[in-house]
Amino acid sequence: MSKKDSAGVAQILAYLNEKNRPYSAQDVFTNLQKQGGLGKTAVVKAMEQLAQEGKIQEKVYGKQKIYFADQSQFADVSDAELKEMDARVAQLGAEVQTISQSCRQLDTELKELNSSLTTAEMKAQIQELQAECSGYRERLDKIKSATNHVTPEEKQKVYKERETYVKEWRKRKRMVTDMVGSILEGYPKSKKQFLEEAGIETDEDHKVAMPNI
Repeated sequence: MSKKDSAGVAQILAYLNEKNRPYSAQDVFTNLQKQGGLGKTAVVKAMEQLAQEGKIQEKVYGKQKIYFADQSQFADVSDAELKEMDARVAQLGAEVQTISQSCRQLDTELKELNSSLTTAEMKAQIQELQAECSGYRERLDKIKSATNHVTPEEKQKVYKERETYVKEWRKRKRMVTDMVGSILEGYPKSKKQFLEEAGIETDEDHKVAMPNI
């Protein structure tokens, strides 16, 4: 057996004794990859050799082989010690759960902080908003100080004039429409040809729509 193989066997034996729990050859191969970089074939051979030498125990479940440390090398544990260990395991489990929850909360806070603006970005944004606000304030001051404001009376006058003009527009358009309709009753050509010959331009020609009053 080469020195590398011997070292691999010793490493696997130490690992199984340290963990003292059942593993398959695949489990050991996966768990020791970062430590020793042993090949899977080497791991399988080493574990079979250790089992044959009685240094570890082997159990077969169908096609699956499970290996674990030789329990005879460990001292007997009393019921009181087992209960104490169980209590310790429960305590550590609760601590793990609490720490995991804290980690999740911290991860959430970290994501929120990472998505928030930095101090420099906030300062820059504040300066932009202050400048924008200053511009609006100047504009408002100019509007307030202007002397050419439209009075309510002037505004109402404009609205009334607009209403008058729209009514007159509608009235004249209706008159022209009625006249053209009467002429077309005895006209041999189309309405379009008549309008062109008469030189009549319509609102539609200028893409104009009559506003509502």
